[in-house]
Amino acid sequence: MKSIIATHNDENEKGVPTEETGVVGEDIISKLHDSILGHILSFLPSMEAVHSSLLSKRWIHVWTSITGLQLNDCFHCVGKKKMHKQNFECFVNRVLLLLANSRIQSFSLCLTSYQYDSSHVNAWISSIFERGIKNLHIQYSYEVLFPSHSLFSCSSLVQLVLQMKCTLCVPFFASLPNLKILNISGIKLVGESSTYSEDLILNLPVLQVLEARGCEWHTMQNIRIEAPLLERFYIGNWRSLSDEAYKSSVIVFAPSLTDFSYEGDLEQDIVLLNSSSIRSASVVIVVDEDRKDRVKKVGYQAHKLLAQILEVQLLKLLFYKVLVHARDIFSQLPVFGRLTYLQLNEVTGEALLNILHSSPILNTLVLQNGVSELNKDVLFASVPQCFLCSLKVFEFKEFNVHEAELLLAKFVMANAKVLEQMTICTAFWLRYSDIDMERVTQQILSFPKSSNLAVIKCISVDKLH
Repeated sequence: MKSIIATHNDENEKGVPTEETGVVGEDIISKLHDSILGHILSFLPSMEAVHSSLLSKRWIHVWTSITGLQLNDCFHCVGKKKMHKQNFECFVNRVLLLLANSRIQSFSLCLTSYQYDSSHVNAWISSIFERGIKNLHIQYSYEVLFPSHSLFSCSSLVQLVLQMKCTLCVPFFASLPNLKILNISGIKLVGESSTYSEDLILNLPVLQVLEARGCEWHTMQNIRIEAPLLERFYIGNWRSLSDEAYKSSVIVFAPSLTDFSYEGDLEQDIVLLNSSSIRSASVVIVVDEDRKDRVKKVGYQAHKLLAQILEVQLLKLLFYKVLVHARDIFSQLPVFGRLTYLQLNEVTGEALLNILHSSPILNTLVLQNGVSELNKDVLFASVPQCFLCSLKVFEFKEFNVHEAELLLAKFVMANAKVLEQMTICTAFWLRYSDIDMERVTQQILSFPKSSNLAVIKCISVDKLH
């Protein structure tokens, strides 16, 4: 570690140091208060902060004033070798012991090199919860006992990131009054009691961001999250992660929510209360090839979820292996009165038309991975309202030159009266086919256009590389 050295010189009458006056070096950094030095050292990995004690007698105890701990078993010691497991455990135990009376505000524990005794990891985490911690980040890939009671009793938490395998026991009612950011991954949530019949309530009055990836919501009761200031909510939820079946729902009360994302198989109900504030949404649904027996249920669940976000302006819908089998997802869909941007994939012609008719002011349509089963008579029977007054941009990605796709391109060009740009990007596999793409391009460009302002671009995959 290098100190910053400043110079204080006796100056001549012109203010310029001379050889006679000399130069006196002064260590300004070391004169700073321990609390300031501790704050500076908190930005370093904790092992480096502890090593600062070797600088001089002045620095022996300075590191104990740090407000942030960064413990990472991947840290390379002198000679670029990782610390042995036993040495790292001793280091963590000693640091936590010496800082027993310190008020640690930020704690990061990254354990990716070794598997540790679960009780040791539990003790480390429990110790930190007793310090009035504000920012907590834990990363660990093995199963560990987690001090759930200590977590839900820690009212000082502002940011919580848990990327680990553990079971979190959710009490009947819990409040984290200062938590603003919650990011959990791989967590299994269970209720404290299997006989309690009411919803489990998580009161998070100032929460702004909630991200839950690959978590298992194994509660017999619904979990109700009350977060009036929540702005962004992402949930990635696959029930197939578990062999057990639960009928509980995740209920979110978030009247300030503007950005919502879901990714999963819709095995579990997601209920968004007061969701009219949502302006941007992404819904990615993947059905396992072995679970086609429940595709119809997925269609119903997807329809139910979409009906909760009708006020969105930007919407991404990626339904892998779903729309081909669940044809009723977009049937009888309420109107997306504010939707201006829509991205779809693997869509059937019927589903596409249904959602276009439900999006009267759509400005941009992005379609990828093709369209199937497009009936010409149904297609030209009724033109969506957005084609007449608002659709200006149409992007067709992964264009496969199928008859249905050519028919759709022709339909858009013939009916989109205010279209300004249509871009067609061919699928990657076409570079290895014997299809004459030059001829296909000329065919598309020959289609009649309803809009004189429309610029039609056909981009071959070869030109993208």
